[in-house]
Amino acid sequence: MDEIDKRILAELQSNARLTNQELADRVALSPSPCLRRVRSLEKQGVIRGYHASVDQEACGLPINVFVLVKLEKPTEENMQDFEHHIEMIDEVLECFLMTGNHDYLLHVVSESLKSYEQFIRKQLTRLPNIASIESSFAFGQVKVKTKLPVR
Repeated sequence: MDEIDKRILAELQSNARLTNQELADRVALSPSPCLRRVRSLEKQGVIRGYHASVDQEACGLPINVFVLVKLEKPTEENMQDFEHHIEMIDEVLECFLMTGNHDYLLHVVSESLKSYEQFIRKQLTRLPNIASIESSFAFGQVKVKTKLPVR
């Protein structure tokens, strides 16, 4: 990636709804080369998609829970099975494979403590090969950032 590609990424991360003409103006390119660069970044997988930033509380999901999961036996097969199941659960926004005492860190959203309890009882604890689950509730968000510091 050169400096122009980095400027394109910075602009699109700030506002993905820019027209190609607006983007080209902001990065000092003509529209055709700008569009070619954007398409190239998409094809390379650098730009994975475009989305709307949605207010979590306005959608009725004010609870953020960070869940540490330890598998009984973290074999390749068990890990793939766990990850496949987690992909299917909408409440899990993010899942990280971790080092240390736990195998996974999940970011889960919920409507309420009661609905989180149901999530644990009816979904997470029913997954195979789970040794332990530890939940930590966030009091609030201090910083939310989706823009990567592309340098």
